[in-house]
Amino acid sequence: MLTHLHTEPVLPARVVILGAGGFVSSAAQRRLEALNIPVLALTQAMLDLAYQDAGTRLANILHPDDSLLFVAAKAPVKSEAMLIENLRMCESVCEALKKTPVKYVVYISSDAVYADSDSPLTESSCAQPGSLHGVMHLAREVMLSNAWQGPLCFLRPTLIYGKDDPHNGYGPNRFLRLTAAGKDIDLFGDGEERRDHIWIEDVAEIIKRVILSHSVGILNIATGEVVSFHDIAEQVVQLSSYKSQIKCNPRSGPMPHKGYRPFNINAIHQAFPDFHCLPLSDGLKLCYNY
Repeated sequence: MLTHLHTEPVLPARVVILGAGGFVSSAAQRRLEALNIPVLALTQAMLDLAYQDAGTRLANILHPDDSLLFVAAKAPVKSEAMLIENLRMCESVCEALKKTPVKYVVYISSDAVYADSDSPLTESSCAQPGSLHGVMHLAREVMLSNAWQGPLCFLRPTLIYGKDDPHNGYGPNRFLRLTAAGKDIDLFGDGEERRDHIWIEDVAEIIKRVILSHSVGILNIATGEVVSFHDIAEQVVQLSSYKSQIKCNPRSGPMPHKGYRPFNINAIHQAFPDFHCLPLSDGLKLCYNY
């Protein structure tokens, strides 16, 4: 749940973005700059948080009245080495915050921190990750909480889709690109697992709102709607003029999250009553038109 420290939106003096140039950070940066908020966008080339002196360098960059948006990560985490590198990056941020405390911190985490559940996930659901990626995000949340005693917000988005996604992950982004290239869509199994997919611009809007409201606490970013990958593939094929074939394939491992990962989004409605997520069908149309 979130608590807004500002009862009315307040423009921050400056927002420093760690991990600028990425999928989520770029969308958030556009939203902030549209409000004429000063943004210092730090890419990996400008400041590699895995370097030994990164904490000191970041401390020298930060100002006491800054809001810090921490998005930088090597993801998805697939090995122990990647996990350690990501924790080293967070260590640099923690070191910098101890040396130069700022006004506000937002960390972009992930729904991967939660254990699997047959019931819709909420912000109070058990945080017991079953993947190295989830372990990384949960460990970072704990590190930041221990190092930083000021206003802190953790945002945990589910699967994100939209224009400019660099990962081409299984789901809407990959399916759209395959059909645009006139190729068939290969599914894992029958594509029967149901997941929640959130449009990138909705994620950016939530990030903007929590920064303006100085919100503290935890918030899941999801739509509350679960759709099977097979249904997504069918919607994508209907949008395309190529009419790609949907091919089902035997699975090589267990179905992720037991095939079902729903969310209860009451916390979003309570935090931002006028906010409404874009339905997946509309988001797919927008992405196809892009």
